[in-house]
Amino acid sequence: MNYIVAFVILITVVVFIHEYGHYYFAKKYGVETKVFSIGLGKEIFGWNDKSGTRWRVSWIPIGGYVKFFGDDNIFSAFDKKKLQKKYSPEDQKKLLAFKTLSQRSIILLGGPLANFLLAIVIYFLIFTFVGKDFTPASIDDVQKGSPAYVAGLKKNDIILSIDGNEIKSILNVPKFITLSNSEYIDVLVSRSDQEVNLKVKPNIVEAEDQFGNKFKKREIGIKIIPFNNEINHVRLGPAKALYYSIYEVYSVSTSILKVTWGLLRGLGDSSQLGGPIRIAKFSGQVIELGIVPFFSIIAYISTSLGLVNLFPIPLLDGGHLFFNLIEKIRGRPLSRKSLEFAFRIGVLTIGFLIIFTTFNDLKDVGLLEFLRPLSH
Repeated sequence: MNYIVAFVILITVVVFIHEYGHYYFAKKYGVETKVFSIGLGKEIFGWNDKSGTRWRVSWIPIGGYVKFFGDDNIFSAFDKKKLQKKYSPEDQKKLLAFKTLSQRSIILLGGPLANFLLAIVIYFLIFTFVGKDFTPASIDDVQKGSPAYVAGLKKNDIILSIDGNEIKSILNVPKFITLSNSEYIDVLVSRSDQEVNLKVKPNIVEAEDQFGNKFKKREIGIKIIPFNNEINHVRLGPAKALYYSIYEVYSVSTSILKVTWGLLRGLGDSSQLGGPIRIAKFSGQVIELGIVPFFSIIAYISTSLGLVNLFPIPLLDGGHLFFNLIEKIRGRPLSRKSLEFAFRIGVLTIGFLIIFTTFNDLKDVGLLEFLRPLSH
């Protein structure tokens, strides 16, 4: 039950913010919105506002959408000639199709931007009222024969960066080692007031997180401790909190892009890709640690949702933006037939990803092992 409640809260927040970003800019540019739905499928309850928008909550809590006036398909693909015949000049002013290319693009960007803004606000509040860790990472022990030992890392080395990522906190060390997807990890350390750059070839090992979830991780064989055994956890003023909040969103985004690029090159571990079931499980586990870790996960998922929606995959916001770019270059939009064909490819691509991640989720929570005997 904790998993379900936590998941519903998390998804409702990030989806509402995303769709509200689209809704806000649509309203700003005079596009009429017919439906604002949190969740998919049949409506549970809803209401109409003064402008005629139907605000609804639906049964399947894994997404949401805004339906604009004049949309007659899920792709928001349109034929201006047909719309001109169907709607009066007054009604055409309310249609997305008749807005300028820049206005349509801003409406599309509104969703991801809202997700990034939500994450920045959450990180800002955490850094302001709870604090941020700035504890330098020092090596306390190097396991004999380990990748770190072979590469030349030594006790008392202070880790400055990993793969070019500055280590601002001891918490960054395992994060950047895990996210690395190249054969060798570049580790820059400070040793006797000199900077030493070393290349470490990590081992891939089976591990468990603090909740007992199994995953593959990169391990180099070091034990890290706070430099001088001093924890540097401080509350930040507004300016610094804002700076590091934006930096955190940037850092999460670049990490996701790096992992995605590694998977496309066949270098990553695709078994770590998860979907709604894994998010539900993880959010339920994290909320037991407290409200701050849970809000941190909301910020992370919100950033992920905003970024992934910018990928140039038909059906996602990035796909629409890509076709807007083509329209800008060609001087005219693609035909409705071409757009719908591309969007169907997008549906197949997203459908495959959903099936693949769901399979990973079921394997992760052990349901496949449970179901296998039932198939005989």
